[in-house]
Amino acid sequence: MKRSNRIAWIGAIALGVIILLSLFSAPNTKIYSGSTYSRAADGYGAWYAYMQQQGVTIQRWQKPLDDFKPDKTPVTLLRVSSSPREAYLLFDEQEWLEKGNDLIILGVKTPVTEANFHSLQQSNFGDIKIATKRRNIKVEKQLVSLGDRFGAVVWQEKRDQGKVIFSTTPYLAANAYQDNLSNFQYLASLVNQKGNKLFVDEYIHGYKDTDVSQSEGEGDLLSYFAKTPLLPALVQLGILLLVLIWANNQRFGKPIVLETPVIDNSQAYIQALAGVLEKAESSNFVIEMVGKEEQRQLQKALGLGTTLLEHQTLLQVWQEKTGTNPAELDAVLKLSTRKQRISERELLSWLAKWRTLKEIPK
Repeated sequence: MKRSNRIAWIGAIALGVIILLSLFSAPNTKIYSGSTYSRAADGYGAWYAYMQQQGVTIQRWQKPLDDFKPDKTPVTLLRVSSSPREAYLLFDEQEWLEKGNDLIILGVKTPVTEANFHSLQQSNFGDIKIATKRRNIKVEKQLVSLGDRFGAVVWQEKRDQGKVIFSTTPYLAANAYQDNLSNFQYLASLVNQKGNKLFVDEYIHGYKDTDVSQSEGEGDLLSYFAKTPLLPALVQLGILLLVLIWANNQRFGKPIVLETPVIDNSQAYIQALAGVLEKAESSNFVIEMVGKEEQRQLQKALGLGTTLLEHQTLLQVWQEKTGTNPAELDAVLKLSTRKQRISERELLSWLAKWRTLKEIPK
């Protein structure tokens, strides 16, 4: 694989991992904390099921609070905050109370005190497990529903025609406390004090009815992605895939067919044999074989055929045909018949002399 293609694949894999992590980590964000759809420790799915088992009519509300139509029967709305919020009421919450409805808000921000983080608060239903150091120290004693010497954990206030109940902890009856029935019973008593209709706000946790999603432009998957940070990542992934496809196709001209190299079997055999002889240090065998072949080539150049002549005969013919001193030829011929090993340097020198001798007849 080419280096550019390998880098492109690595980039595509890395980007895919980022997108997958975004997809699987997004549902774990704090907006789902406190939802009755959640089975996590900070969810309220177990408490909601408990209320239904008790025969209490309770419903999930998945629209903005402003969309709630006036009803002759007062309504109690439970809001479990995903993160600590201020104790003051929002505008839609004030309007809600003005209509004579009640509101319960779990998870309001109050000062951190010296109280232990885990404590047991006494109630008519037994000990209530609380996991927070936050207390409201400014509440009048008669308004405190649950608290200790450090301040109020749960308290109520009269607002307009309705009543609002605050809790410093959002985990008053979370799934983590389903083994402590007192927590579930206590919250049930708070929401079911006057026989009002009961609703749990799931809109604040991101759950919406179909008509609301469509009206807010979230009716299809494309609209959803357009409003999330995943859109830029998907665009980048698409561009990267296009670049990768383009790189693989290499549309810069006609494809060049690579020629399969022809293997020279003779050369391969010679090279293999040379390697074996070198390891065996058999230079005398090489000299003998090469010497005979060089003599044949020399005889052909002199017009003497390929049958090897006697040493003295070849020297006499050489002198007659070339008119040169046969001493050098005599030396290379004698070396061909030696049985002693010679060095690589001597071997190269010997081959060079043969090359020079073969050029003289021309």
